[in-house]
Amino acid sequence: MSDLALAPGDAVHLLYRAHHGWLHNWLRAKLGNSFDAADLAQDTFLRLLRHRHELDALREPRAYLTTIAKRLVLNLHRRRSLEQAYLEALALAPEAVAPSPEQRLLILEALQEIDEMLAGLALPARQAFLMAQLEGLSHGEIAVRLNVSLRSVHRYIAKGYEQCIMAVM
Repeated sequence: MSDLALAPGDAVHLLYRAHHGWLHNWLRAKLGNSFDAADLAQDTFLRLLRHRHELDALREPRAYLTTIAKRLVLNLHRRRSLEQAYLEALALAPEAVAPSPEQRLLILEALQEIDEMLAGLALPARQAFLMAQLEGLSHGEIAVRLNVSLRSVHRYIAKGYEQCIMAVM
């Protein structure tokens, strides 16, 4: 695609014109609705704008756009799953302690940030870290629950802290 040798902003514009409709249709087929597809198509091109300096090496634009869009679809599903779990937990709480709508939004945003921070961890490390932080379990209790050594639990929790620190830096 020799047109991408233009200025980076021009390359994004050309990609948008040539592939936005196709990407929207692809996402609509994946997601089953046009609204989420439109949002994620726009988010895909926003990500592309952030990395427009890499476009001169782009040989397969649809493959590149699909890769970005797939990650965004996964993030959407994770976010909705997390939101559903929170709402289910909230439904079990007494109404007197229910947070206001503003507090719910802040809590959901915080949960999403935590989920993103821990997304890079392997599942056992994420589970161990959350058991320690949210359930207050000892390292020994976590080792028994996960059927791993105490040393592994120490390593998992240290990785969880490291992941959180790296995310805020």
